[in-house]
Amino acid sequence: MDPLSSSNGLQLENQTMPEFSNEELSNMLANEYSFQEQSIGGAHLPQNKPSSNLAISTSVVDDSYHNDCEFSDGVFRYIDQMLMEEETGDKTHMLQESLDFQAKERSFYQVIGKKYPPSPDNNSSSYVTNYNNSTISSSSSSAVSGSGYLFDIVDPNWRNTSSSQNLTSVMYSETNIENSNLGKRGKKNRHADDNNCEEERSKKLPAVYPETYNPPVEEFDDVLLHTVGEHRKKFEAYRTNLRNERSKSKLENEEIELTSLLINCARSIAVDDHPTAYELLRKIREHSSPLGDGGQRLAHYFADGLEARLSGTGGHMYKALVSKRTTVSDYLKAYYTCIASCPFFTISSFTSNKLIASKSEKAMRVHVIDFGILYGFQWPAFIQRLAERDGGPPKLRITGIDFPQPGFRPAERIEDTGRHLARYAETFNVPFEYNAIAQKWETIKIEDLKIEKGEFVVVNCMYRADNLQDEIDDETCLEECPRDMVLSLIRKIKPDIFVHGIVNGTYGVPYFVTRFREALFRFSAVYDMLEMNIPRESPERMLIEKGVFGKEALNVIACEGWERVERPESYKQWQMRHLRAGFMPIRLSKKLTDSAAYKVRKFYDRDFVIDVYKQWLLMGWKGRIIYAISCWQPV
Repeated sequence: MDPLSSSNGLQLENQTMPEFSNEELSNMLANEYSFQEQSIGGAHLPQNKPSSNLAISTSVVDDSYHNDCEFSDGVFRYIDQMLMEEETGDKTHMLQESLDFQAKERSFYQVIGKKYPPSPDNNSSSYVTNYNNSTISSSSSSAVSGSGYLFDIVDPNWRNTSSSQNLTSVMYSETNIENSNLGKRGKKNRHADDNNCEEERSKKLPAVYPETYNPPVEEFDDVLLHTVGEHRKKFEAYRTNLRNERSKSKLENEEIELTSLLINCARSIAVDDHPTAYELLRKIREHSSPLGDGGQRLAHYFADGLEARLSGTGGHMYKALVSKRTTVSDYLKAYYTCIASCPFFTISSFTSNKLIASKSEKAMRVHVIDFGILYGFQWPAFIQRLAERDGGPPKLRITGIDFPQPGFRPAERIEDTGRHLARYAETFNVPFEYNAIAQKWETIKIEDLKIEKGEFVVVNCMYRADNLQDEIDDETCLEECPRDMVLSLIRKIKPDIFVHGIVNGTYGVPYFVTRFREALFRFSAVYDMLEMNIPRESPERMLIEKGVFGKEALNVIACEGWERVERPESYKQWQMRHLRAGFMPIRLSKKLTDSAAYKVRKFYDRDFVIDVYKQWLLMGWKGRIIYAISCWQPV
């Protein structure tokens, strides 16, 4: 039986939980969406009212469109380069492989009666790669973990096609690839022979890539050049069409109270009242659908999570959903739809890049340490900005950190990211060096980061820290939770600036019903946002609902222990973590917040809200905070 934290002090053992009436649930939702702080919920933003702190100046309006397009153009050129140059048709998703391998590893240690992991000191598993525009040197062992991200829903089947001839301006020849082992650095590595054998075996394996559909160049152009000429007109027409279509959807109102059924079903599961739970699930299924309105779709995916929890198959279902492939064409269309209808991703990267650029404007050597770099979509626009700097660009070093993949090449994904960024930097004549670290974040040591004297050091972490465990596991030898250990590491780095973006949520708690209720309120806002901004029949919307938010909801509802990787905290909780770790906030400039607010109001629905509170840039929908960004420096 799952433990429950209840505000009314109800005892759950051997009792049947009372059901909520529709009137009670309506009151709960009204209170939840009121603009007051709730003891069990996150903070809320004032709805439909510009903040007095965010008055829009004329100077911001004048250059806003250029700045708004800067990130989009850069990242789309970068994606285009990746799509045309790489052959990755048979690669699987980093998160899925890491989760599978981690589960098997933990099971193995349980069978042999040892703690997992054996010791972070004598088994510091990592994969480190370092290269610049012309040289790549690598060394490897193995490690595992898991993570997720907003657009971490697909594994684009990137493969080389004849279309790559259209990108001659960014073609790059890798002529000096140098492989080395950790044991060659002067310290004997007793695993070196094994690693060499594995590497040789991996080279002998046949490279088989399934045939995949590659969309025509014109389709790429619509996405990648959406702010230029005819493509801009098409993009604006598409955005207008989205708004018109969603208005038609709003007229189709069928008021069915599903919230009470969902919460009562969760309560029945918590007290092991399975007959009642299955009956409530049957009723939910009758009134929910992945093709209905926002509320019906939310109920459908939450019912999937409840059913998986009842049957005990949550972990398997989550892994199956994560591992599902999506074509390149579908990925581009979903991304295109998302930036046309939702500002969060664009504003996040814009804000982070602006903060870093303004603080490092006089530095001639910039070192960015990116925790959770994944595909590196944030950095092409930053590289472009550096290239335009008066006096010439500085030398840019990026240390890309992410969780390793099992197998012969644990760092393959972030190695690819480094190669793409190196080519992009070469295109803009920006001196560039890249260091890849595929390792559990809590086991990274400051020596691994290769920080040099005189560098302007930036630590960047966008929406990935919520996947770190926030509690100490009795099976491990760790004295701190991984979340605090990573903050301690960042404090030791002594960065000039630490930019942190977080998923704002209070559904990371261990108590199931409390977690379920908080997740329901949060995802209700998300699905309402999609309902109001994207037509119901849009296949891109269905992909986002199932592959992003449906996947997260399933993990929150049906998974426990180390399989539960979605563990968000509110920005206020992160504020306390930062202060305890020895950081102080950096004030966000009024020009930056004005510019971000203007972009949201000009290009997106009026129900998207943005505000500043205690040096956090808060972004949300109809008053509910969904994401937040802040900037810090060590005390």
